[in-house]
Amino acid sequence: MKLLVLTKKFPFPLKDGESLAIHGLTKSLSELGCEVSLLAMNTSKHFYGEKELPADMAHYREVRTVSINNDFSPIDAVSNLLRGTSYHISRFHQESYHEALSRWLLEESFDIVQLETLYLAPYVNTIRRQSKAQIVMRSHNVEHEIWERCCENISFAPKRWYLRHITKQLRDFERSQLNQYDLHLPITQRDKKNFERLGGRGWMQVLPIGLETRCGAPTYESYRKSPNLHFIGSLDWLPNLEGLNWFLHDVWPEIHRRCPDVEFHIAGRNMPHSIQQLRMKNVVIHGEVESSCDFVSSQSISIVPLLSGGGMRAKILEAMSLGRVVITTTVGLEGIKARNRRDLFIADTPEQFVAVVEDCVRRGRKLEAIGRSAYSAFRRRYDRRVLAQRLLETYEKMLEVDYVEQD
Repeated sequence: MKLLVLTKKFPFPLKDGESLAIHGLTKSLSELGCEVSLLAMNTSKHFYGEKELPADMAHYREVRTVSINNDFSPIDAVSNLLRGTSYHISRFHQESYHEALSRWLLEESFDIVQLETLYLAPYVNTIRRQSKAQIVMRSHNVEHEIWERCCENISFAPKRWYLRHITKQLRDFERSQLNQYDLHLPITQRDKKNFERLGGRGWMQVLPIGLETRCGAPTYESYRKSPNLHFIGSLDWLPNLEGLNWFLHDVWPEIHRRCPDVEFHIAGRNMPHSIQQLRMKNVVIHGEVESSCDFVSSQSISIVPLLSGGGMRAKILEAMSLGRVVITTTVGLEGIKARNRRDLFIADTPEQFVAVVEDCVRRGRKLEAIGRSAYSAFRRRYDRRVLAQRLLETYEKMLEVDYVEQD
C-alpha cells in the first residue's frame, strides 16, 4: 500500500504534539509494510534547514519539502477579513505547494493521500484532479474550537473582536470541508460528535494519538527525592502560553507559599521574552532543551494547565509513557482515558492545583505508584503499533470497496 502524507510543517524535531503524532503513525504504518512518502511544508515559522534527513525519518520512502513563508502579515490579514476568507487557512494555501503536489501525483500513483490537519484541506481539489487516491483527513483537533476557547480568555476588546471574527471564518471553512474526504479521522470521540453536529455525514473513525516510547522504559529515580514540577511545550502555540501564564500568576505564588521547597522547571520551544526573563522564586527557566526525555524524566510532576485547546495532548501521553505524575485540567484531559487520582490528577482552579500539589508532596515516595499506573494506562490504550494496525485494516477495506466500484 502506497501512502502520501501531507503536512503543514516539517515534522521534526520531535518536540511538539503534532510532530510526535505524525511520527508515531507514519513509522508504525511503515513497519506494517506500507510505503510512506512525505510532502511537507517547510515554513518560515518552523523552518528545518539541515541538508540531511534525521535518522528518525528513515521510515519514509521519500521526503520532499516546499518552502513556505507563513509569517503573519497585517496586509494579508486585513485582505482576508474584507474578503470573508479564513486567514488561518490562507497562510497555508500556497501555489508552490499545489505545484509540488501536482508534480508528484503525476509522477507516481498512490493508494491513500493522508492530510494531517485541516490546513491541508485546500489541496483536496488538486488531489482529485491528478489522482485516484483515497483522501483521508486526520484531524488533530476541531480547529475552530481552539480559537473559540482562546477568545473567551482575552480581555482586550479589539483583539477579542478580531479573533472572534476570523474564528467564525475558520469555523465556516471547517464545516464546508467536512464531506469532502473519503475518510475522516478525528482523534477523540468528542471531536467526532462535534464534527457530526457541524454536518459531517461521511465515514468517520476515531483514531487516538499513538506515540512511540522513544525515550525508552520509564525510570523512577526522581521519586526518591522531594517532588518538583515541570512544564514543557511549544510556547508559540497560544493555548500553551495562555495556560502557563495563568499558572505562573494565579497558581504558583500560593504553591510556593505552602510548599516553599518545591521548584517549578519550565522548558519549551519559541519561548517569548516575557518568559525567558521571568524572575520568580524557585521558578527555573530552561528554554529549549536538548532532550525532552531527560527533562521530563528528571522531575516527578508534569504540569499541563490548559484552559483552551482541543483534540488530545501528546505531551500528557508522553509524560505518562515516562511514568510521570500529570496534573492537568478537564480541558487538558479531553480525549484521554485516564482515572483521576489513580493515573493522574485533574485540577481546574488555582485552589485545586494547590491542593493537588500539597497532596503529592505529602505522599512522598508513595507518589511513584501514580507514575507507574500512568505508564500502564498509556501502554494499554495509546501504543502506536496497535492503533496503526487498526487504521491499516480500515485502509484495506477502503481500497477493497474502491476496487469493486471500479470493476
